[in-house]
Amino acid sequence: MNIVDLVQSQVIASIKSEGDIEKAISSKSNIVFLLTGNLLNMTEYLDKLKEAQKSIFIHIDFIEGLSNTKSAIKYIAQKWNPAGIITTKSSLIKFAKDEGLMVIQRMFLIDHSAIKKGINICQSYYPDAIEVLPGLMPKVIDHLTRQVNLPIIAGGLISSKEDIIKGLEAGALAMSTGDSSLWNFDI
Repeated sequence: MNIVDLVQSQVIASIKSEGDIEKAISSKSNIVFLLTGNLLNMTEYLDKLKEAQKSIFIHIDFIEGLSNTKSAIKYIAQKWNPAGIITTKSSLIKFAKDEGLMVIQRMFLIDHSAIKKGINICQSYYPDAIEVLPGLMPKVIDHLTRQVNLPIIAGGLISSKEDIIKGLEAGALAMSTGDSSLWNFDI
């Protein structure tokens, strides 16, 4: 399975606090990005989301108590078994793929140099998808879809249905947002 096959709703629920978990469970988003939690409560969060049949990507850079190491990736795969991980650390991509996890490489596109570096990372490390932030850049999203042969998820600063539609029209596979009022659009 690949990430394109997972996407049913093109709005991804980006869970930033424990209170967002129930909102994500009742939303139309079938994919969730989990950006909160720690080693003590992660199993509970994952069990709730899996019971609601959500595909979960854990942003390992935000999970308290988790290091960015090969053994942490192995633990995530064996104990938590999410669909995949999200990371800004390209060095973790191979470890995660070796453990059977999908990987979304998160990139902050702040200037032309960052875009060029992001393209090089994709061509060197082969994540399953990239998440670009901020997501309010249809022209840049369009450019990236022509430069990398990977699904693109755009997020960050997404605050309206119009932002979502513009990103999708520019070529993004899906849009991630922490604004729970946007998680129920039929897109």
